[in-house]
Amino acid sequence: MHEVARAANLKRPGVAYETILEDRDGAIAIITLNRPSVLNALNVAMVAELGQALAGCEADRSVRALILTGAGDRSFAAGADISELAALPNAVAGAALARVGQQLTRRIERMRMPVIAAVNGFALGGGCELAMGCDIRIASDKAKFGQPEINLGLIPGYGGSQRTTRLVGRGMALLLCLSGEMMDAAEALRLGLVERVVPHADLLGEARRVAETIAAKSPNAIAALKRAVDDGASLPLGTALEIEALAFGSLIGTDDFKEGTSAFLEKRKPRFS
Repeated sequence: MHEVARAANLKRPGVAYETILEDRDGAIAIITLNRPSVLNALNVAMVAELGQALAGCEADRSVRALILTGAGDRSFAAGADISELAALPNAVAGAALARVGQQLTRRIERMRMPVIAAVNGFALGGGCELAMGCDIRIASDKAKFGQPEINLGLIPGYGGSQRTTRLVGRGMALLLCLSGEMMDAAEALRLGLVERVVPHADLLGEARRVAETIAAKSPNAIAALKRAVDDGASLPLGTALEIEALAFGSLIGTDDFKEGTSAFLEKRKPRFS
């Protein structure tokens, strides 16, 4: 089990998984990709179990933030399982596999709570795409990022061609995906692929600190903000602003709004339900 689990003496939920670990620390859920012998490569079983764990977190209203990381010190997720890719019989099966991965990353984006990727090592191919599906990416200074699918005669299939473009721009996305080269954490930070880089030993502690900070905010406002950003990102500004206005208005009169404004006026910390 990873360092945060050991340090905080976390309790595992009741569901037993083969390829991931799921822990709870108060309002924070921590999901660990757990195939360290193959650098946490994403296989069909892991993608399915991640979907189950995410659904459980979504349904559990006590979960206010989620951290996604990898087991061991070497890898977050070093891409898809190549043996499974090599066994694909035809284009139809390949497209179906890509859609399953895309559905997973899209599900992460659409969750009501923030999902923080704590990238502890290699985030390559599907692993990089999984991290890009998260809301916030915090990287170890040992992390490496890349989309090496081109070296297999493929392109990214779990959303990498699209999210890389949205994060770092068309030219840099093409350079990253066409060359298949890796970049280190410092370069990923400079380009905007990650939001923060910290010393390797501090990674999970920093991810947990950020998760705790956000988990203390209004769950209603967090969900509304995520949806407004996601829905408005590809729309004309005027249309996106209307989405923001409607989301803002929907929060007026809620219990969280009443608690937040009362706490401010009474000079105390809010206690959001």
